[in-house]
Amino acid sequence: MCLHGTPCRWCSGDDGRVDSRTVYVGHRSPPGSDTHIVQKFCSNRIVSSKYTLWNFLPKNLFEQFRRIANFYFLIIFLVQVIVDTPTSPVTSGLPLFFVITVTAVKQGYEDWLRHKADKEVNESTVYVVENKKLVEKECQVIKVGDIVQVTEDLVFPCDLILLSTSREEGVCYVTTASLDGESNHKTYYAVSDTMKLSTDEEVGAVNATIECEQPQSDLYKFVGRMHIYGDTHEPVARSLGPENLLLKGATLKNTKKIYGVAVYTGMETKMALNYQGKSQKRSVVEKSINSFLLVYLFLLLSKAVVCTTLKYVWQTKFFLDEVWYNRPVKKDTNQFLHMFTDFLSFMVLFNFIIPVSMYVTVEMQKFFGSFFISWDEEMYDEKIQEGALVNTSDLNEELGQVEYVFTDKTGTLTENNMEFIECCIDGYRYSHKDPFTEVDGFCSTDGPITKLYGRAEKEREELFLRALCLCHTVEINEEDQPDRPTKNDNCRTYISSSPDEIALVKGAEKYGFSFIGRENNYLKIQNRSNETEWYQLLHILNFDPVRRRMSVIVKMQSGSIVLICKGADSSIIPRVKQDHVEEIKRHVECNALDGYRTLCVAYRELEQDEYNVMDSQLNEAKLALHERDRKMSEVYDTIETDMQLIGATAVEDKLQEQAAETIEALHEAGIKVWVLTGDKMETAKSTCYASRLFRNDTELLELTTKTTGDVDRKEERLHELLREFHKTLMQGITNHRQGSRKSWMSVKEYGLIIDGSTLSLILNPEDDRQSTQHRMLFLQICQKCTAVLCCRMAPLQKAQIVRMVKNTKGRPITLSVGDGANDVSMILEAHVGIGIKGKEGRQAARNSDYAILKFKHLRKLILVHGHLFYVRIAHLVQYFFYKNLCFILPQFLYQFFCGFSQQPLYDAAYLTMYNICFTSLPILAYSLLEQRTSIERLSTEFKLYKNISNNALLQWKPFLYWTSLGLYEGLVFFFGAYSVIRNSALGDNGQVFGNWTFGTLIFTILVFTVTVKLALDTRYWTWLNHLVIWGSLAFYVFFSFFWGGIIWPFIKQQRMYFVFAHMLTSVSVWLTIILLIFVSLLPDILVTVFKNSREAQHQAKRRLPSSGTSTVFMLSQTTSSHSFSWSE
Repeated sequence: MCLHGTPCRWCSGDDGRVDSRTVYVGHRSPPGSDTHIVQKFCSNRIVSSKYTLWNFLPKNLFEQFRRIANFYFLIIFLVQVIVDTPTSPVTSGLPLFFVITVTAVKQGYEDWLRHKADKEVNESTVYVVENKKLVEKECQVIKVGDIVQVTEDLVFPCDLILLSTSREEGVCYVTTASLDGESNHKTYYAVSDTMKLSTDEEVGAVNATIECEQPQSDLYKFVGRMHIYGDTHEPVARSLGPENLLLKGATLKNTKKIYGVAVYTGMETKMALNYQGKSQKRSVVEKSINSFLLVYLFLLLSKAVVCTTLKYVWQTKFFLDEVWYNRPVKKDTNQFLHMFTDFLSFMVLFNFIIPVSMYVTVEMQKFFGSFFISWDEEMYDEKIQEGALVNTSDLNEELGQVEYVFTDKTGTLTENNMEFIECCIDGYRYSHKDPFTEVDGFCSTDGPITKLYGRAEKEREELFLRALCLCHTVEINEEDQPDRPTKNDNCRTYISSSPDEIALVKGAEKYGFSFIGRENNYLKIQNRSNETEWYQLLHILNFDPVRRRMSVIVKMQSGSIVLICKGADSSIIPRVKQDHVEEIKRHVECNALDGYRTLCVAYRELEQDEYNVMDSQLNEAKLALHERDRKMSEVYDTIETDMQLIGATAVEDKLQEQAAETIEALHEAGIKVWVLTGDKMETAKSTCYASRLFRNDTELLELTTKTTGDVDRKEERLHELLREFHKTLMQGITNHRQGSRKSWMSVKEYGLIIDGSTLSLILNPEDDRQSTQHRMLFLQICQKCTAVLCCRMAPLQKAQIVRMVKNTKGRPITLSVGDGANDVSMILEAHVGIGIKGKEGRQAARNSDYAILKFKHLRKLILVHGHLFYVRIAHLVQYFFYKNLCFILPQFLYQFFCGFSQQPLYDAAYLTMYNICFTSLPILAYSLLEQRTSIERLSTEFKLYKNISNNALLQWKPFLYWTSLGLYEGLVFFFGAYSVIRNSALGDNGQVFGNWTFGTLIFTILVFTVTVKLALDTRYWTWLNHLVIWGSLAFYVFFSFFWGGIIWPFIKQQRMYFVFAHMLTSVSVWLTIILLIFVSLLPDILVTVFKNSREAQHQAKRRLPSSGTSTVFMLSQTTSSHSFSWSE
């Protein structure tokens, strides 16, 4: 909306003004305006908590009962309360209460910590200038327009426009580690008209207004302008950008104090707007649980329907329903209502087949299991004293199901530690790799370069080196900045957000030209003669990923004005005159093939009139509030033309340690790796060969602007290439299948290279009819290739690639890994997002599900932790369904022997505590500690990852096996105990055992069987496993004695009094328990032994060659580049 006030008169008419606000500095009205409309802005109070004391209970309960399982058990509990059911409401209510309470306590504690942190921030002390005096206030009372003073090492309390600093040049240094993780100092600038204000009185007397955009979350974008009123009513307008905005949460460094005016406060600050939950990601295990729940819900309904039907069939037979010693029962007039209540009663009786406590156990397993990643010493970096970080524990098991890995290149596969290698000036190569070797450029020595061979003209050399010293945003750390010029490199520490720029400045320093700082809009350079040169900085045309270049306009000491530009070759060469272009281009391509990062450098001399026009255009664009970025980009395009190419640079970004071994391990595990990068094709391809993504025998298929050809026939040529590549791949697969019977038939590997412009043609063609066909062909080609390289990718295109793959048939699980802000989109898009705590900031780590220090840690994260997490939780899920089926099946069978009277088989205490106490801790410990395959083996035999791919352990086949096992054991429990209990006198004294003894006998066999079953499944024993497994059995025995050994005054029917103790006096009962446990577990033991023997035979066959022909082949291949081993 248009914000009214005097400054609106000074706004250009093209501004839409719908997304802007007006801030009155110090709440002072501008001259000529008696009053101004006071606008209501957000207070500076921060609220990151979710609940309050009053709404915690209703809000938390509402959120918890949105889960289907919780809501289901709530309904069951209400039925038990309302309807006369065979079991007490406590049997359902207590487990549900336990689940709800544990979750509420956890969420309440987390929210209390947020309240505590909010209070600490809101009540912190700040200093505000009021009536030209400094006043102490609480942070939460700051209002938009207040002038705030911040001193060194303090955090900015809100988003401030910098007015002035304690430095004469009007700059301050800030660290934004809490926002984006970047620990290096960033430079911010005060407006030139207010930078000299140094006291409270001077700052408080400022009369100015600020117009800026409404709050938005982008940390690196800000558009505004300031109108400063002097003695006259005509204001001076100055543009404001991100370099003037101090963000809440950042810390002031190396500056004694600053004054700033609050423009965004409280929940409207950029930090608060970035505080948002990530999109909910569901793991494949969670989807399997839902599918299995539907099956068990169907079983529950079926049992209830069968029992309800058979009950009324039973009642139709008069002699069965009404025996002679009972009074005749009056028939219900409302038969259907009675049938419905009976159906609900049976639902309540059998409801424990649905494992509600499984959800709590799964949550606890994920929460505690995530600590094993954080505690992993192999994923800890001693240099920065940090380890892996888990931001989302809900996806632990998803790490064991990854099929595609999408990785960035720079800073992820490579170190992002740039080293200047060489440069090219007017086609002449200047190398600095070997300090004692003469090349066709500089001859490097210990000191400044003095001896030259085959070199360019001296003026061109010095122009190139000066360009490297001037065209950048590098700063010198104040603590390291010397008072006088010096040639000692150790006295200067360069600061920049880009490692490339520091490498180039250091490269120029090796050749005798040193950047020694900036002062009052002047850049200082020290030349080879130790003389200081001053250059007035007129404008900086900042780098952006669309233009892929940056420029500066400087005024030389001679008075001439020069534009210096550096950037990617694809963005520089089309804008320069064609002198020496071909020679330099060849050097750039050669360096790219060597894997170096290349930049081209160009310049243009400007006439004064020409510069005046440019200056006017730049200032007009900078003052625009509406579409400033677009207008600035248009002006930049008009300025950065008709330049002269001076030369190019080559910077090396070394491959990370063990990056190649990690990619090989992922390939061996059956995971396809795609590299998505913004770098040029040659550089990226070289990195892919170095990292072994591509092998020497990999046949590469290219879909780039080079292969698609002319602009007019691009889409037609693209379609031809797609069909050609698809045919090639299909023929290769057919040939391999036909020759697969021969052991000597090798697999042909294919790799695909595609660039951003070609990908745009595939995803967004001019003809929509071809879109689907192109995409399908492209996907089929990608799926048949062992590796894919996507170069010249924009951040949005990276996310599009990930989305396209994860939405293909079969819904493969995708993982994205990156280290920079440009990787955030693909990290959020993938099923699992991995951020690397790199040198490009922590944006990727902050937005990821998991954060690691190095790319090599990905190998252990996926192939070890992911494997273990998935196997553990799969066993947990199957075990819960299995033990609950064993639990409820005897209850169902018992109805056939009690006239379907809804008589419970187990005591209410046993029903309540079965899942909470007796069987919960052993499976939790198992799911946290079990190693069916040792970590050492998983770290070396990467093919084991294939055994669990495609959700192998939670498919219908293993589910049916566990279900069959539960059905078998339930039948054994019931009929085994029934066959013994039919002998009515089992005690030595001839005392008869009743139905509660029968139920207790079955329950005892049940608890011991399912617990011993878990013990048999355990391969990795620790003291904790022993404690919880044998401790749970001991607790059950103790509880049974305790529960039946006391007459409880609050229980009306003492039906369990002395039942358990009396039952164990019978030798027959002891023999029955031991025998039935053995009979129940025997089939599972036999199946396990059979599987283990088959696996041992299979491994033996893999270790030894099967025939003489194969032996000759395998032995001969050990000397080739394939390096086959006996195990292969």
